[in-house]
Amino acid sequence: RKRFYQNVSITQGEGGFEINLDHRKLKTPQAKLFTVPSEALAIAVATEWDSQQDTIKFYTMHLTTLCNTSLDNPTQRNKDQLIRAAVKFLDTDTLCYRVEEPATLVELQKNEWDPIIEWAEKRYDVEINSSTNIMGPSIPARTREVLISHLASYNMWALQGIEFVVTQLKSLVLTLALMDLRLTVEQAVLLSRLEEEYQIQKWGNIEWAHDYELQELRARTAAGTLFVHLCSESTTVKHKLLQQ
Repeated sequence: RKRFYQNVSITQGEGGFEINLDHRKLKTPQAKLFTVPSEALAIAVATEWDSQQDTIKFYTMHLTTLCNTSLDNPTQRNKDQLIRAAVKFLDTDTLCYRVEEPATLVELQKNEWDPIIEWAEKRYDVEINSSTNIMGPSIPARTREVLISHLASYNMWALQGIEFVVTQLKSLVLTLALMDLRLTVEQAVLLSRLEEEYQIQKWGNIEWAHDYELQELRARTAAGTLFVHLCSESTTVKHKLLQQ
């Protein structure tokens, strides 16, 4: 779609912060008023719209998409369903699936992934197992309960972002480390692609395809992480403190 607006601005309405494209108020795909809970998130979304060139590339606007999902809730999921969808990734978590060979990759997984699992076990006082079995690791019921309880401390908007990041990284453990600032986006993405990067180092790659895929994954993961932080109450508090 061709860019149909000149200026992007933000106004504060009754329900939160709104995005204006010239004199038009932005709407969601379901024609709801596009309104977000924090000024910082509104600025980030407005920047996405303002950075579009002659053609609007919706596939690059990850924050706008996450806001639309939060406002429209097209799959009609409640908070409990969002949390359980994220925790279900533990069964197939990237960090919990290990290879038996070659020895160099076994060692690489141990060296790179074990410290993150150990951090998560200590941070949440839980047990997270890894396995080389195709059936996957055995995750204790208590681990699920603790992580469900932890995720319940986030609001609905933040949970949409968390599930989005978990889906990108195929790992709840990496997502938790990212949200807790234990890892950077670059580190989390690299750890989620450890086996692929190992194969590329060994056999080479189709350069443009690999680079594009890597940049896309980084962009989506970064957008999801930023979205969670901008939707969390602690961010609002920090924002107010900065203003004071």
